[in-house]
Formats: sequence, C-alpha cells, structure tokens
Amino acid sequence: MQPTLPLNSDSNSSEGSHLPASHSTANWFPYQQIYISGFQESVLILRSAAKPKKLTIRCSDGKDYDVLVKPKDDLRRDARLMEFNGLVKRYLHQDAPARQRRLHIRTYAVLPFNEECGLVEWLPNLASYRSICMNLYAQRRLVMSTRQLQSLAVPLHESMERKREVFTKQLVPAHPPVFQEWLRQRFATPHSWYEARNTYIRTVAVMSMVGYILGLGDRHGENILFAEGNGDAVHVDFNCLFNQGELLPYPEVVPFRLTHNMIVAMGPLGVEGSYRKCCEITLRLLKQESKTLMSILRPFVYDVGAQTRKGAATAKITKDVQRIADRLQGHVKRQQANSIPLSTEGQVNFLINEATKVDNLASMYIGWGAFL
Repeated sequence: MQPTLPLNSDSNSSEGSHLPASHSTANWFPYQQIYISGFQESVLILRSAAKPKKLTIRCSDGKDYDVLVKPKDDLRRDARLMEFNGLVKRYLHQDAPARQRRLHIRTYAVLPFNEECGLVEWLPNLASYRSICMNLYAQRRLVMSTRQLQSLAVPLHESMERKREVFTKQLVPAHPPVFQEWLRQRFATPHSWYEARNTYIRTVAVMSMVGYILGLGDRHGENILFAEGNGDAVHVDFNCLFNQGELLPYPEVVPFRLTHNMIVAMGPLGVEGSYRKCCEITLRLLKQESKTLMSILRPFVYDVGAQTRKGAATAKITKDVQRIADRLQGHVKRQQANSIPLSTEGQVNFLINEATKVDNLASMYIGWGAFL
C-alpha cells in the first residue's frame, strides 16, 4: 500500500477524521527561507580609512540584522580564514583538555561579493583594545597627542640602544597598565569579573597560537576587539597574512601581540598561569591535526599569493607554505637547515619570549602601539 495525504478539506474532514487534530493540522515543513524586506534609513559611516558603512537590514522574520559594508577591500581571504577558524573551533570542542578549559574562537560571517567589496556580520557590544585603553588614559589625563607620539617615533635606521631608551624611558612610563581596570569596571561582581578574565586569557591564547601559525600580522589596537558582555577577544582585518608583516617598511618582529597592558590584566601570574597552559593545549592540538590543516592552508596560501603578487613570485609562495609546515613541526628559526624542532612547551616559551622582548617591541612601528 502507498500512503497518501488528503488533497482537500472535504477528504480531510471525512477520511482523516480519525487522526488527532494536531496531526491533521501539522506543518510538515516548518522551515521558511528568510528574505530581505527592507533597510533602515539611517546609515553609520565609520571613521577608518576605507569609510565602511553599517547598515541595518529588516528581514521577513521580523528581526533586524546589522551588517558592515566594506568598499575597496577584498574579503575573500577573510571568508576563507573564517572557515579555517571554524575548523579549529570544532577541533577545540572535540579535544578533551581544550573543552575542559572552554577554549574557542569567536567567528563571524563574511560574504564577499567580488574582489572589491562585501558584507561582514556586525558583532554588537564590542570595543577595540585601543579605544578601551585610550578612554582609561583620558580619565587619568594621560593621553599623548598624535604630534607627541610622532616626535617619539625612532627612525628604522637608528641604533637599538636609542630605540630601547625611548621605549623604556618615555613611551612605557607614559602609558601605565590600565586594561585590567576595564575588566573591573565592566564586570562588577567577583564571579563575573573572574569569568571574564578567564575568557579573555583563553581567547587571547588561542588566537596567539593560530595567528602565529598563519603568520598573521598588523595586530594593532584597532584590529583586536573585546566583547563587553563576556570579555571575548575578537580579531578582525586579516589582510596581513602569511608573514606579510615582515615586508612592511617597519618589519614586524613579534609573533603576536602580548604587550605589558595585556599581561598585567591576566593577573598576578601574568603569562605563567592559564595563558601559557592554554597556548600549549592549542599549539599541541594544531600539531596533531597538521595534515588536515595543511590540506586547507596550502591552496589558501597559493590563492592569496596569486591575488596579491599576480602569480609573479612562486618561490615566495612556496616558502610561505614551508614556513607554516615548519611551525607545525616545532621549528622556530627562519633558517631551518640546522635547527632542531622544539617540544610544544619549548616552542610556546620561545614565542612568549619573542612577543614580550623589549628590543622587539621597541622596533615596532609607532602606530602599532607596542606601548599600549
């Protein structure tokens, strides 16, 4: 026998009367596509160089969705990187030590239209690291003007002694650690503060290791955001991938951002507590899944290389792929000929030392804000 559904209301009332009312009126296919029904008239234009615009879209489900329209920006690599981060996020959830510490990456939707524009999901209640610190400095009347900062910018060709002197005796004393005050002000109860600080440490540690493997640069204060609700660290703007920061006029010499402000906010133990342990768990997991990750990253590197270098420097692209593979094997030095792969603990220790080394921070571009 072949079952059939009633075709009209008469058959439904006569032949299907023996069925319960809930079955006769059930919606067998409840899912409906959500479509755009309109836009809010107000548009917020942000102050960054590309002048991105925040739009609010009204949809058929009755909800409003905020999106960021980015002109003159290739979002294809951001979309690919979000896919990679989503995979790492899934691995973190499946790994017992990582799941026990609730390690995760905050991801968001990216929709590229073409090579020059696209949409990015707007994440509400986020504040940039730089704006948080500068607001706290303004409360203490410690803000240095742009002209003052530029006067303290040491040229690239100056000696390391001069860079170190300016950094340690002028820039750092003028910018004492204040980020921990934001955590205390934002999360008033002891429990919420403790949970937010732990979340902050864990998300910073995870993205430090993922960013190191990817060669992610340009981590200035506007590209690291923090959630005002739980302390999550969210990274944006992934245009400087695969060690491209080393080719800037002021080459980036730190593997990730770990300045004194961030360390003091981690508590009395600084990097020696939960941060180091979370870094080791994340890096060990990335090494365990290196084959799968490399199968995703290898075409990604070639695609980015073809987009940025127009296919002219195949040797550089091959070198980028090899450097990712070397990092996943434990190599830390750029010249790999005689280097011995380090253990996960040794590699994390080397990276933390490089990220916090005074000479490296003093060599960074003044706009990167190594003193924040």
